[in-house]
Amino acid sequence: MQAFIIKRLITTVLLAWAVSTIVFLFMRMIPGDPAAIIAGETATPEQIEAIRSQLGTNDSLVTQYTTWMGNLLRGDLGTSIISKTSIASDLLAQLPRTLELALVAIIIAVVIGVPLGIWAAVRRDRMADHATSFFALLGLSVPGFVLGSLLVLIFAVKLGWLPATGYTAFSDDPVAHLKHLLLPALSLGVPMAAVFVRYARSSVLDVLNRDYVRTARAKGLNPMTVLVRHAVRNALIPVITLLGLEMGGLLGGTVIIESIFSWPGLSTMLFRAISQRDYPVVQSVVLLIALIFIFLNLLVDVVNGLLDPRIRA
Repeated sequence: MQAFIIKRLITTVLLAWAVSTIVFLFMRMIPGDPAAIIAGETATPEQIEAIRSQLGTNDSLVTQYTTWMGNLLRGDLGTSIISKTSIASDLLAQLPRTLELALVAIIIAVVIGVPLGIWAAVRRDRMADHATSFFALLGLSVPGFVLGSLLVLIFAVKLGWLPATGYTAFSDDPVAHLKHLLLPALSLGVPMAAVFVRYARSSVLDVLNRDYVRTARAKGLNPMTVLVRHAVRNALIPVITLLGLEMGGLLGGTVIIESIFSWPGLSTMLFRAISQRDYPVVQSVVLLIALIFIFLNLLVDVVNGLLDPRIRA
């Protein structure tokens, strides 16, 4: 297991370096002069040149890349062109909010989707299976922003149980914080739960047809023991892989939901930076999301290796 983890760590480090390089090059391939866009149409050549010096775009590409990587290794992401504040500090302030929203959405999706998928597999071709499949199809058909709008209309406008938008820090008011969190988390979690239903159902059905499950049943083992020990454990491997992919996708895919509910997270920061042409912030946010995605895939590989020794081999 130690050798398996070391190999994955080496691969992760190389992949992180490759991603950082790709992000750097892509930002330099954007058409137009970032300094001129930031300065505006009425800016003088001196003002544009000052912004170029601040961005470092006057230097050669190799010098820019060397400076970028050196600063990145020190944790220095630079300064925002618009707000003049440290990008690293802004990311540390926004990241926990997006992570919290994504984590709660994932919990909702797993708690709803995985048990329903297992139940549908056990009750194959029965009423429970058909009802669960209908729920999954409905969840996949309704986009998150549509569901979010419906939730606001029902629970905020009609019933008045939950706030429609806004954010309250947990330290200021825990109850108000959870109320503001619930609707955006449901908007992200419920459609994702439909994906987990389909994955869990198909994975469990596949395992239930394996020879070792038939052997366990032939030995007279308790059906629940066969299901939990032999079927579900092996069926969870693709579900855990999906979990890592969905968690990584949520970090960059919450832009619309955070905008609808005015949730001040990482995606909102990225959207604002793009609209303001704040390229250093855009570059840092994209890189951070990519690195988190890489780390989540490393975590998924390690967990799958623990569940299935064949993966380690």
